[in-house]
Amino acid sequence: MTDLERLIDQGTGREPADIVLKGGQFFDLVTGELVASDIAICGDRIVGTCGTYSGRTEIDITGRIVVPGFIDTHLHIESSLVTPHEFDRCVLPYGVTTVICDPHEIANVLGTEGIQFFLDSAMQTIMDIRVQLSSCVPATHLETSGADLPVERLLPFRDHPKVIGLAEFMNFPGVIHKDPVCLAKLEAFQDGHIDGHAPLLLGKDLNGYLCAGIRTEHECTTAEEALEKIRKGMHILIREGSVSKDLLALLPIMTERLSPFLALCTDDRNPLDIAEQGHLDYMIRTAIAHGRAPLAVYRAASISAAKAFGLSDRGLVAPGWRADLVVIDTLENCKAEMVFSAGRRVDDALFATRAAVEPVGLDSVKARAVEAAHFAVPATDAETPVIGVLPGKIITEHRRYRLPAKGNQTTVDLAQDIVKVAVIERHGKNGNHANGFVQGFGLKKGAIASTVGHDSHNICVVGVDEEDMARAANRLSEIKGGFVVVENGVVTGEIALPVAGLMSLEPYESVRDTLHHLRQAAFALGATLEEPFLQLAFLPLPVIPHLKISDRGMVDVDRFMLIG
Repeated sequence: MTDLERLIDQGTGREPADIVLKGGQFFDLVTGELVASDIAICGDRIVGTCGTYSGRTEIDITGRIVVPGFIDTHLHIESSLVTPHEFDRCVLPYGVTTVICDPHEIANVLGTEGIQFFLDSAMQTIMDIRVQLSSCVPATHLETSGADLPVERLLPFRDHPKVIGLAEFMNFPGVIHKDPVCLAKLEAFQDGHIDGHAPLLLGKDLNGYLCAGIRTEHECTTAEEALEKIRKGMHILIREGSVSKDLLALLPIMTERLSPFLALCTDDRNPLDIAEQGHLDYMIRTAIAHGRAPLAVYRAASISAAKAFGLSDRGLVAPGWRADLVVIDTLENCKAEMVFSAGRRVDDALFATRAAVEPVGLDSVKARAVEAAHFAVPATDAETPVIGVLPGKIITEHRRYRLPAKGNQTTVDLAQDIVKVAVIERHGKNGNHANGFVQGFGLKKGAIASTVGHDSHNICVVGVDEEDMARAANRLSEIKGGFVVVENGVVTGEIALPVAGLMSLEPYESVRDTLHHLRQAAFALGATLEEPFLQLAFLPLPVIPHLKISDRGMVDVDRFMLIG
């Protein structure tokens, strides 16, 4: 008997189904009704609903609700600080059965080797990891990245079974101004999915950007911006990560009418937040608690997300659809009590069936050693540019202050919460080093440093004391990448991220526990940001100086264009 024949026979009830979930209800995302029904599964597909079935394995789910598996439509697994295998084990039990990832971070460090690592991993994970090919490596000519990926290096991956299309096209000025490198990539993927990234882009410039075939966007921060983009045919991916928190601001657009044009994503979320709050289930709970209709929310979490990315086999509890299912307690609480991925019940035994994938980039941190003197900033009579951090946002403000001087050097101003920041090239290409000032971290002493520095992932260090800044930066080289906290010359907290300087080799539970200690060490320095390390990671983002929004640029022009 063929597989197709088995599906038909089990769906018609002529033979017992492989698995039957009995006694519960499923949430019908077409009508919005809770339907009392058995759910029959054959292999990786649902074969029966709206009736009673017998099965070789029968599972009682009385009093429970079945919903389609959740789909995270845009994320960087690297920001979870664990490998794809550990991300799989960490997040799948929360009901996230499909993720669409952009290996942008590891690609900017290792190039094609990093993308291949993710594709190899995706072939082994229980969760369905789909990959968008990183479109912006390097992200900008203003920084020094570890790799360069012109279109010729992306094309060999195009037909891989896990590849959907081209990842977030961040260089929207390049699109609007018809940069040849940008156009070559866009033209090569016109018949596939192209993901967008265009914060604050509206009006006719947005029209031109969309004419390049870009259809999705996760950078909206206001309902007004999102609504204009929806009207112009974009599918909006509502984001709630560890730093970028846009869910509450975008709740006004989460309606049943607009839900076919919405999806959910996390972008960047670390294991500590996942342990304390959850993943997409947290977004679902939060949206419903703020008055959004469950039908709109669950559609965005599954069927609408699937349709946006051409995954036509999933997103409904219906015969013939992929058996990605989450058994939850209530629609409002969204606690995953049982998860099925392609018809397989998720448990430790299932994770044990995965083949390992060799880690890459274990010697990617090649920064030169630094001393306190490297962090000196000459005194000036003029106002000094300062990066203004906005909690919960990756965009920052370009501010100016008169800062105190000591001798011939400009110093920190703790009264105004202004401390030093530096970026140090770590790919072994040119040894560049840039210094500046930042406001908003709350530090009163010491230093914190990271090799996670979007988008090129050089070392970024923030501190009050230059000796501590040097100690923190040098320690990162010793541990082959990660996060470090230093106080009075002593390392008080650290986590090693040796996989491209971005991911740990440890289980996610160990990373979670270490992050908790690391956060406490940063708070002991006076840090006031909820996520000081992820906020630190976004400081090196460059501005696009010729755009009208440059006065809200993400990094100060005068200080940080030295990185390129």
